[in-house]
Amino acid sequence: MRVLVISDTHSMDLPQKVIDEFAKVDLVIHAGDVCSLAYYKRLPKGVEIRSVLGNVDEPELGKKFAKKIFFELEGVKVGVFHGRGPARRVKDFVIEEFASDQVDVAIFGHSHKPFKERINGVLYFNPGSPTDTVFAPYLSYGILEIAGGSVKAKIVKI
Repeated sequence: MRVLVISDTHSMDLPQKVIDEFAKVDLVIHAGDVCSLAYYKRLPKGVEIRSVLGNVDEPELGKKFAKKIFFELEGVKVGVFHGRGPARRVKDFVIEEFASDQVDVAIFGHSHKPFKERINGVLYFNPGSPTDTVFAPYLSYGILEIAGGSVKAKIVKI
């Protein structure tokens, strides 16, 4: 299974490279800060999109998205949470948020800064932002390759 992971799109147009990925994946995970329901409805069709509520998402999205979600993909337990707090500390808050949850992969956003690290057996993965570099050195998104209970993750620079 191939999964596209994006976050912090902030209702800005996606780069063509990201749009092209929608046709190559089995699932899209958006780690929050979609910003508007109108923007969400404009995302490419044809693949399931699972998203969480971000800190600057409009109230209408609060009726559609939860703050935190969990699901299993081919034997891999995945949790998604946007993040909170100052960008430099978001990883610490995310680790705290998932401390009592049994996940193999914890996906988050908020900082716009890509991050991929295995901590205490959990892969913490932030794809960065494909539309904004406010705290990041480059635009990016993530790809997860999941098979047989294992996961490979990569950050793709745009």
